[in-house]
Amino acid sequence: MAEEKKAPEAEEETTPVESAAEETAESAAPAETAEPAAGADLQKQYDELNDRYLRMAAEYDNFRKRSQREREAVHGDAVAYAVTELLTTADNLSRALAQPTEDAAYKQGVEMTFTQLMTSFEKLGVTPIEDAPGTPFDPNLHNAVMHVDDEALGENVIAEVFQKGYKMGEKVIRHSMVKVAN
Repeated sequence: MAEEKKAPEAEEETTPVESAAEETAESAAPAETAEPAAGADLQKQYDELNDRYLRMAAEYDNFRKRSQREREAVHGDAVAYAVTELLTTADNLSRALAQPTEDAAYKQGVEMTFTQLMTSFEKLGVTPIEDAPGTPFDPNLHNAVMHVDDEALGENVIAEVFQKGYKMGEKVIRHSMVKVAN
């Protein structure tokens, strides 16, 4: 039985010279075609990785810019909210200045407080809206709460200001309440 097993193995065996010739023939043909294909595959892989890198870099840059815009918007909204809360104080100080008083020290103290508050608003970029009587009415800046017919004033002109408006840059924090003529 041992002989029978050896016999089939013997049939499959080839001489070392034959096997070397077969290997050389097999390796020679694919090596020639595999080398350019390998270079093309490497170039394709490089292009894909480079494309992924460029996309990731662009995505990160967009994320950074978007985050910066969001931070600036949140800061602007926070300042606007804080200023809105302080506007009632500014209104009350303005009313106190308009009232006649015989106490000069009191009036000077109120003026100094109002001036300091307005200086703080200016540092934050908050400015009063131009709404003196006689200026044109702008619905983007003014809130018309009354209408009056007055021939001395032109059409759509502010006749009286009831409450001062404020804006921060181009953003209106509070519209001016005004009386509009004609």
